[in-house]
Amino acid sequence: MSCPAVMFSLFLFSPCGNGGGNSVSDAVAAAVSNPQRPLVDTASDAQRKPDQVLTFFNIRPGMTVLDLFSGGGYYTELLNSIVAENGKVIAHTNAAYIPFAGEIYTIRYRDGRLANTQTIVTEADDLELEDNSLDATIMVLTWHDFMFADPENGWLAIDEKLLLDKLCRAMKPGAVLGLIDHVANGGGDTAEVAKTLHRIDPQAVRDSFANSCFRLDAEAGFLSNNEDDHTLTVFDPAVRGKTDQFVFRFVRN
Repeated sequence: MSCPAVMFSLFLFSPCGNGGGNSVSDAVAAAVSNPQRPLVDTASDAQRKPDQVLTFFNIRPGMTVLDLFSGGGYYTELLNSIVAENGKVIAHTNAAYIPFAGEIYTIRYRDGRLANTQTIVTEADDLELEDNSLDATIMVLTWHDFMFADPENGWLAIDEKLLLDKLCRAMKPGAVLGLIDHVANGGGDTAEVAKTLHRIDPQAVRDSFANSCFRLDAEAGFLSNNEDDHTLTVFDPAVRGKTDQFVFRFVRN
């Protein structure tokens, strides 16, 4: 029997979505194929490969997961399904991200639609997390934003060391921190490249985590794109939605 499409405000919700591969857990596969997912989300699944991402990050039912700078909530929606009623998702963002995310941010959380999710809107430096409370944290396409400040447009400076210290206290030993970002070529000024191209050299991320409580456990190449030469801003139509991206899995020591 086919799944009916459901109209919710201005967004259609997909009838069936995409299933996962053989290595994908039942919980991840069910989340990706959830008929209540917005079409604006499922339209990007082929490029974002959420089944592979969430499997690589070891997301499972019953977890408490922080989606840090969750943007419009693409991954929050999936996490909400995977953790189920015995788990919890904390969807964090700051005030500057919400207008950028657009109307889907409001629609996604309206009337308690994601029952297993708590939303937090605060600057990163003001974020408060309970000690030893998180089983996983994901940071998708956002670490580069920590490298620069643009206060005229509402983007305040972020103390990355302070943030990592907060995550070290909040995450349980063995918890996974999953990080995805747009690849930048090496050798440039990290802050300038991040501000102008919204990219970051993967080595700069490794360096940021080198003296923290996290160890780099694994890297994945399923979001790589060799046709992206890393010279264009990620918003350029030639690469938007299909940039070369690196995927890191850190583990809390």
